[in-house]
Amino acid sequence: MSHVFPRNSKAPPPVVAHGAGACLIDANGKSYLNCGDAAVSCLGHGDAHVDAAIRAQLDRVAFAHTGFFSSEPAERLADRLVSVAPEGIDRVYFVSGGSEAMEAALKLARQYYLEIGQPERHRIIARRQSYHGNTLGALATGGNAWRRAQFAPLLMEVRHVSPCYAYRGQHPGETETAYVDRLIDELDAEIVALGPETVMAFVAEPVVGATLGAVPPVADYFARVRELCDRYGILLILDEVMCGMGRTGRLFASEHYGVAPDICAVAKGLGAGYQPIGAMLCSARIYAAIESGSGFFQHGHTYLGHPVACAAALAVLERLIDDRVLDRVTPLGDRLRAALTERLGQHPHVGDIRGVGLFQGIELVRDRAAKTPFDPSDRLHARLKAAAFDRGLICYPMGGTVDGQSGDHVLLAPPFIIGEDQIEDVADRLADALASVLH
Repeated sequence: MSHVFPRNSKAPPPVVAHGAGACLIDANGKSYLNCGDAAVSCLGHGDAHVDAAIRAQLDRVAFAHTGFFSSEPAERLADRLVSVAPEGIDRVYFVSGGSEAMEAALKLARQYYLEIGQPERHRIIARRQSYHGNTLGALATGGNAWRRAQFAPLLMEVRHVSPCYAYRGQHPGETETAYVDRLIDELDAEIVALGPETVMAFVAEPVVGATLGAVPPVADYFARVRELCDRYGILLILDEVMCGMGRTGRLFASEHYGVAPDICAVAKGLGAGYQPIGAMLCSARIYAAIESGSGFFQHGHTYLGHPVACAAALAVLERLIDDRVLDRVTPLGDRLRAALTERLGQHPHVGDIRGVGLFQGIELVRDRAAKTPFDPSDRLHARLKAAAFDRGLICYPMGGTVDGQSGDHVLLAPPFIIGEDQIEDVADRLADALASVLH
């Protein structure tokens, strides 16, 4: 009898025994292709370089509280991240995961405006069908109705505008340029309605992950958002917790769209699952306001800058950059997209196949022509997850794609070290699982 509090008490999971490459093996010896652990395991399992870095750091020191010490791994990791970060990023604040990184981002944005004498700026604008974490501030910022519903009385007010979700948002006959114009006009109107002098930040995922299924922007959407934020003196916070650290083929997904955030959050692939770590990165301008003002960021966690976690993350970056593992992402992503398109592109219940790099999503529909979603009571995403798992494929299906209630998609985020033959296997197993639940 287990005393572990599981995610789902109605369906306790099997016990994992070990990992090897792109696969996980349970206690009964069954192997699973791991393409659905929330985009964490970018280097797969058993990477010798990362393992060695962790062991070496444990031989030196496991923990030192950042109220008293910095550490060599934290210093080196911060230097490396800043050297590859978008233009203007100059400081890194290490935490233990994505939600913590987003909480730190929101609190830093608020303190920044206090430090520069604009205390009236406190409002946040984000997008519907976004996900920014499970802590209360991050949850409030996220725009997924289902995740927010039962905690609504505890959440601060955040305004939400339309996502850049062309499959459903772009009107028939509407050009991408006209669609982006409409989205920017909506955001502009929301800023004006709130009072530009009260808005502190606009928050968005460059490529939307869990709640929409690998949805990239179209045209010059983010360049236009950046211009609007600059016009009104609003900070742009980009959440790259899931889509960052190489998942899209670039270390930062924002690089694809030619924009630099004021504050950015990363996690998941930063530690590749070898240690729990996340980071909030900010511009030199924001840090300077704190440094020349109070000098103290009024925030903190016990495990900030954990030396072993930082050593692991630095080793992950060395594998991605120095060993050129990152170079595999775009060609393998193209191969995955081609395999999915070959097997499912004409499927009557596949409405859209989308994504960037090894971050691919498939939206499922009852009626392909009308884009009608399945009824939520069908629980298609849950049945697909179980069917794929039974076939030895770990994928990431979710419901509520359209509005937080209806709609289904599946997200695929394989390790960057996955073999080309395994890519074909992923597509085969997913197609077989889908056939079994839509027979």
